[in-house]
Amino acid sequence: MAERRRFKKRYCRYCEQKVDFIDYKDLQLLKFSLSERYKIMPRRLTGNCKKHQEMVTAAIKRARQTALIPYIVDRKRVVENPFELIK
Repeated sequence: MAERRRFKKRYCRYCEQKVDFIDYKDLQLLKFSLSERYKIMPRRLTGNCKKHQEMVTAAIKRARQTALIPYIVDRKRVVENPFELIK
């Protein structure tokens, strides 16, 4: 029988820093939860706890509504670091 692989336990970045509130204007904090195509990364990849993942999701959606983060990225114009364009 095949052995099950053991993966390294991921810890919530926000619990370690003791963050109580995630602000939608803090783009440096939010960029770790976005993929290169501006999709929200799931909990299983980021290691966030449920409480902080919900706050991150709400903050990203608010930032998108205020045009701080784009909704989509063109397939032809994929940027390595999307936050370089935002200044």
